[in-house]
Amino acid sequence: LVLVGALTKSAQVPFHSWLPRAMNAPTPVSAYLHSATMVKAGVYLVARFSPAFAAAPPWRPIVLGAGIASMLIGGYRALRQHDIKLVLAYGTISQLGLMMVLFGAGTPETTFAGCTLLIAHGIFKASLFMLVGVVDHQAHTRDLRHLDMLGRRWPLVAATGAVVAASMAGLPPLLGFIATLGDVSFAWGPWSLAGVVVGSALTVAYSARFLWGAFGPAEGAERPEVVVSDPPPPSVAFVAPAAVLAVLTVLF
Repeated sequence: LVLVGALTKSAQVPFHSWLPRAMNAPTPVSAYLHSATMVKAGVYLVARFSPAFAAAPPWRPIVLGAGIASMLIGGYRALRQHDIKLVLAYGTISQLGLMMVLFGAGTPETTFAGCTLLIAHGIFKASLFMLVGVVDHQAHTRDLRHLDMLGRRWPLVAATGAVVAASMAGLPPLLGFIATLGDVSFAWGPWSLAGVVVGSALTVAYSARFLWGAFGPAEGAERPEVVVSDPPPPSVAFVAPAAVLAVLTVLF
């Protein structure tokens, strides 16, 4: 019953459908509640209970199964979205699934990796959501089919997005690269590793989809009447909070 509450709070399969619908909130709210704090409460609960319960028979099948399913389903659904905010929303479900796997395994190595990812995810996902807010405010759309070559016009925004998206994809030398499933000696370890490998490939794919969709050529370029190609550039102060977080993911 504790795990049912934890999985629901952290939007894990099969209790995940509430999180994308909650993305109607303004992007600063999404950055704070849906990336950094509120949805992590279930993950945190699993982290605190794992040292005592990881060896109990039902623990790992439930936590690892839900975590891997969330990582795969969230990553797949992220690739099918046209709203760049929903790309990040389903990516959050996927990333929370990876945290569930790391903390649910209950070994010292995976717990350390989970703590690292907990911090890294809060930094890069908050920055990404705030960048979506910048795009939405300036272009009046989040539809990647309508956004065209914003990266050329907004180099600071595009560079910030590239750094934090690369951290989400787990590329070195960024903070997101450090969190990895380095220990598979626990029960269900090889199966978990296989799921994490596939889920990590999906993470790279939807990170690239976000970057290409937000700052590359419009997918709907054959319909020029709906393409937004020349929105006004944002002020430096508007982009600064996201840029500060991008600097932190490099420094850390």
